[in-house]
Amino acid sequence: MHYRPFGTTGFNVSALGFGTMRLPLNGDNPADIDRPETIRMIRHAIDNGVNYADSAYAYHNGESEVVLGEALRDGYRDRVKIATKLPTWLVEKEADVEALLDTQLQRLQQDHIDFYLVHNLNSALWPIARDCDVLPALERARDKGKIGHIGFSFHDTFDLFKEVIDAYPGWEFVQIQYNYVNETVQAGTRGLEYAAAKGLPVVVMEPLLGGCLVNPPESIREVFDDSPYPERAPVDWALQWLWNRPEIATVLSGMGTMSQVEENLACAARSGIGTLSEDELETISDAAYAFRQLNSIPCTRCGYCMPCPHGVDIPRNFEMYNNMQIFKGNQDSLNRTIYINFMAKEARADKCTVCNECLPKCPQHIKIPELMPKVHEALSRPLG
Repeated sequence: MHYRPFGTTGFNVSALGFGTMRLPLNGDNPADIDRPETIRMIRHAIDNGVNYADSAYAYHNGESEVVLGEALRDGYRDRVKIATKLPTWLVEKEADVEALLDTQLQRLQQDHIDFYLVHNLNSALWPIARDCDVLPALERARDKGKIGHIGFSFHDTFDLFKEVIDAYPGWEFVQIQYNYVNETVQAGTRGLEYAAAKGLPVVVMEPLLGGCLVNPPESIREVFDDSPYPERAPVDWALQWLWNRPEIATVLSGMGTMSQVEENLACAARSGIGTLSEDELETISDAAYAFRQLNSIPCTRCGYCMPCPHGVDIPRNFEMYNNMQIFKGNQDSLNRTIYINFMAKEARADKCTVCNECLPKCPQHIKIPELMPKVHEALSRPLG
């Protein structure tokens, strides 16, 4: 296992972190985790050098934290740092912060959490964190020894990402969605570089886009097969592209089987900063381009259509819709969950008033107002 400095914390973090959002189940109930297998997987990862485990209040309906705590018995707690997240959407007043944190400590069976994140900051949840005194409450929890370091996870635009970082000098790390398909999505490469320039270590989530980059569409597989390295698996291409960047501290993988743990450990053993050749980087660039050609709506997220005078986040709506069409499966439910539960209502596609101000601004000549009802219908289908 290779290790990297985690900012100024004095901690050297493993290149691979264990994400606990997609643990093995006994059936269809997300709370019914296969505990023996999960514990075996987490401990095997730690035995092979992983020293960062990431959870959240809401993962597996709260059971992720419970099982993680069980896995860290028998001396494993001393070998790994715990990261988990405050459910920002449940905070109504300052006192809620410590009450929720105490619940998480009980679930984990711990007296402290090493890295604590304000979860899923976006245009709807950032005002809660900013205006409900969440950050002062976390500082007090840190003073009491309940948490070690304060960070946030993020799902929104680069501009908001920059605003959040600049608003609070006490941030110690950040977590963003990032992969070779998502360089211009959410915080993106600009956000990665901005955080690093501020001295903040970056934790990467969704490195495989919910597993979609493990088994990409045929046109992307052809890019890899035609490269000078046809023997390399798509998962290794995706992970090595991330580890090649010096700004990234650790890459979280939501591993659901022991074979995934083994494969990711093997990839991490080959990782390094600046180790990819020009041929390898060109191959990944070609794969990213091939992905863009699969978009059913040819939006490039240039942002020329923004701001919408009525608040609709046009590029974000198109991005989620395109992901559903390309990847199907878990991306379908993931994007609908984000749209229904976490996207600001005023930013959704159904808030389009057909004012047509966006039409002359779009260099791709997309008929945006005509597509918005279709996008909303697809993304707003009931979950379950």
